[in-house]
Amino acid sequence: MPQIPPPFIMERYGRLKEMDRSFDIAYWQRLGSEAIFEAAWQMVVDAHGHRPGGLNELRLRRTVKNFQRQRG
Repeated sequence: MPQIPPPFIMERYGRLKEMDRSFDIAYWQRLGSEAIFEAAWQMVVDAHGHRPGGLNELRLRRTVKNFQRQRG
């Protein structure tokens, strides 16, 4: 059975005026590139779900204009 890493907790306290992005950067770096990609893709899916055409715009286009054999 695969080992599931325990969840981690990151907290930051302070005034909003005094905070920078260092906490956010440390949080996402700790999660790793796979989690960053998954979160980014989920934002893309959410954004396209509200547009005309919806999620179908995210599909690969399957139209072909023409094929022509090159001679030479």
